[in-house]
Amino acid sequence: MTAQRVTFTGAEKNALVGDRYGDHGRPVLMLHGGGQTRHSWDSAAERIYRLGHVVYCIDQRGHGESAWVSSGNYAFVDFARDLAAVCNDVTAQTGERPVLVGASLGGLAGILAEGAIAPGCLSALVLVDVTPRLDLGGVSKILGFMGARVEDGFSSVEEAADAIAAYLPNRSRPRDLSGLSKNLRLHEDGRYRWHWDPRFIAAKDASGGAKAALLEADLVAAAEKLTLPVLLVRGRNSELVSEAHAAEFKGMVPHSEFVDIKGAGHMVAGDKNDVFAEAVEAFLLRLSEAESV
Repeated sequence: MTAQRVTFTGAEKNALVGDRYGDHGRPVLMLHGGGQTRHSWDSAAERIYRLGHVVYCIDQRGHGESAWVSSGNYAFVDFARDLAAVCNDVTAQTGERPVLVGASLGGLAGILAEGAIAPGCLSALVLVDVTPRLDLGGVSKILGFMGARVEDGFSSVEEAADAIAAYLPNRSRPRDLSGLSKNLRLHEDGRYRWHWDPRFIAAKDASGGAKAALLEADLVAAAEKLTLPVLLVRGRNSELVSEAHAAEFKGMVPHSEFVDIKGAGHMVAGDKNDVFAEAVEAFLLRLSEAESV
């Protein structure tokens, strides 16, 4: 299916560009992780659309085709405020509150939006390899990779693919690089750079200090207030979410469901897209069945 380009307005009047699949059915909003774009959901979005849902895949602030905010505000709460604004628009358009499928950064935005900023903005929440507590060593590794080539960039899309292959040796290097090219921008100097605002990295604090502890406390408090249906999807080889983190999340949100995907790391949808999509589809079907009783 050909997706329709849509634009929403974020919390700072910032443009948020997305794709919409379909026109009718329960709305499902898909938010990518840090450093990614809406195109990370392309395959999963089409499958969910074919279940009878209208699917919105949005580039978050400073990512993909969405605006780079002049304020430089890229804290997790800023992404959550954008999400609350988008939810208002989606609900107004469809007459229903959306289900959020949020990977990493997108999931944290969902926890904060529903649990603290705008309770009731979502009808259900799927967290993709993220909980309020993260392994700071894994965070540092990811941020290190993201920041390593911010200034210099890459001479070609192939060079970027080589860098990803070295960082993720367990994932097969794709032959078709068209998907990767959507995550890169060709600059005037002929170099390819990641499709996100470099200030996004500067806004992150992976030091484990007081700022990180305060953020974690806010996320835990927000998670404990979640009353909507919640599914946590973990990559069994995740660098960020351990088994202990998943078990702890169950204590925070006792009614939550859990799926552990074998052979997947933090980039669950990229590593095992079919298995991931099946888990989300089954969750959405259970929601529909529960509502029809």
